[in-house]
Amino acid sequence: MELPTVAWERQVRERLIAGDEAALGACYDQYASFVYGLVLRVVRDAKAAEDITQDVFLGLWENPDCFDPGKGALRTWLGTLAHRRAVDHVRREEARRRRDEAVLSRITPTPDVEEMALALMTAERVREALESLPPEQREAIQLAYFDGKTYREVAVCMGIPEGTAKSRLRLALRRVASTLESEDLRQWA
Repeated sequence: MELPTVAWERQVRERLIAGDEAALGACYDQYASFVYGLVLRVVRDAKAAEDITQDVFLGLWENPDCFDPGKGALRTWLGTLAHRRAVDHVRREEARRRRDEAVLSRITPTPDVEEMALALMTAERVREALESLPPEQREAIQLAYFDGKTYREVAVCMGIPEGTAKSRLRLALRRVASTLESEDLRQWA
């Protein structure tokens, strides 16, 4: 592609200022693929690149006096304008994406009523099963599962040997499981 001369750029600028649509067509024919390619590399979206390319040439049409051939080539001026608009587009899209994510993060999903009811009934059954345990087994379970202690820490807290703590936990879990199985919680599902 042969680049236009400074004289051609001065002439096309004067024609654009005069409102000559053919001058805009000549600029578009000469530089549209360059502008489009540059924008596409920035925005990575063909539709957005087409829109921005049109916007760049609309900017040239509406404000041809902003281009000064004495300061640089029309290709450079269009490239700068295209790059700025492409970066602005990317920034707007990123800000929109962040706003959308913020809105979505504030939306809490509606809980499934059936699941909640089943969970509450299960929790109630487990609580009742735990209450039916002998006090020393209930205390061991409380320390291990609700207070987050290891069996060694349970032994220290209760002042019993580690083996006894393990036995109490094992017996308590078996009793709770047996109680829940006998009630067959699956009937609640």
